[in-house]
Amino acid sequence: MAVLKRAGLRRAGITQAGIQPTTIQQAAVVTLVLATCLSSAAFAETKKEYRFTVGPHANISVDTQAGAISVKPGSGTEVVVTATMKSDNVEVDQQQNGNRIDIASHILQGAGRQSGQVDYELLVPPDAILYLHSSTGPLSAEHLQGYLTLEGADAVVNVRNVENGTVHVQTMRGVINLTDVLNGRVDIGSISGDVHLKSVTGPLVQVNTGSGKIFYDGDFGSGGDYKFATHGGNIEALVPADVSADFRAHSVLGRVKHDVPLKPKHSRFPAETGSSFVGTTGQATSEVVLRSFSGKIRLKQR
Repeated sequence: MAVLKRAGLRRAGITQAGIQPTTIQQAAVVTLVLATCLSSAAFAETKKEYRFTVGPHANISVDTQAGAISVKPGSGTEVVVTATMKSDNVEVDQQQNGNRIDIASHILQGAGRQSGQVDYELLVPPDAILYLHSSTGPLSAEHLQGYLTLEGADAVVNVRNVENGTVHVQTMRGVINLTDVLNGRVDIGSISGDVHLKSVTGPLVQVNTGSGKIFYDGDFGSGGDYKFATHGGNIEALVPADVSADFRAHSVLGRVKHDVPLKPKHSRFPAETGSSFVGTTGQATSEVVLRSFSGKIRLKQR
């Protein structure tokens, strides 16, 4: 009788020591699935759209602690904002005063970074004045012509196809990428983020970093003032054979070299082999100054 009882328990998945491991594993899987479902429900996405009628040079501000912000050109008289909220623990505050629009993420009490995330997609008039801020990013803007300000701590910044505008970027650690920014005024600052500039020209292009690297690929335009400075990072500039610029480069502790044919130029600061160079190419229509304290500087011909 005892043997029959033990056999029945084994068929039920139970031993004298208790529930078998297989049954425990099955229960754990069920618990995990339920927890995942509850978590997904708690962080269910909600999407909302806001529309605003504006005039020329509308002033638009978007501020979020966590999330991506992407801006593209749309109608010349309307701003369309699509906000994707990752949970019910965050709200979108939106207000229009005349030609100014303010959008901000409002994180409710008890929400964390993940549950407080909001992603924004904007369609704006090409001449809009923009202020974009996100701690995490990424931040992106393309095919615009107005005054653009993009700021974030760790946010990766991407600006493309901007013409006759102004681009101001500030990050702490985020990488900054500018591509095809033409005839613009550019001001970039970062503590440790790398800066990549490809086909960027204008009357004033300035880059300052603490330890980030600066890479420039372009022709330095015509009649522009280019100043790149970093404390501990390297600077590399890749230029075509027909570049026309007045070059000055100096690093206090790092190595400096170039393989671009430079014409000698009289300077108040004489060049020191290995740590600086001075010279011109073509008609020297733009001025280029490259400075680093301990990083390397390299001017290369494409």
